[in-house]
Amino acid sequence: MKFTEEHEWLRIEDDLVIVGITEHAAEQLGDVVFVELPEIETQVVKGDEISVIESVKAASDILAPVDGEIVAVNEALVDNPSLINEDPLGEGWFFKMQIADMSVLDEFMSEDEYKDFIA
Repeated sequence: MKFTEEHEWLRIEDDLVIVGITEHAAEQLGDVVFVELPEIETQVVKGDEISVIESVKAASDILAPVDGEIVAVNEALVDNPSLINEDPLGEGWFFKMQIADMSVLDEFMSEDEYKDFIA
């Protein structure tokens, strides 16, 4: 897994990148009550706001970590946004992306680097 300074995680699965938020981010947000997911087949550019999550504490945007195309979204979050709090690194994933160049993931933090970042 790779991690961003925006507290997102990226996991490679075959030729796709799965994106979610970290446990740290989920704890900071509190109980998530609403998730807006991107449309499948949306072309995104790194830094684009592509999802919104709302919690009892705040609303937050999920940014595209890399350039690519949204190829799948986690529809389970629409009916059960608390999955983000219950299992942020697993069942609480947001979307899957197809990206042209997997080497761009090298610029993100490893798990140990992320732990140092949030310390």
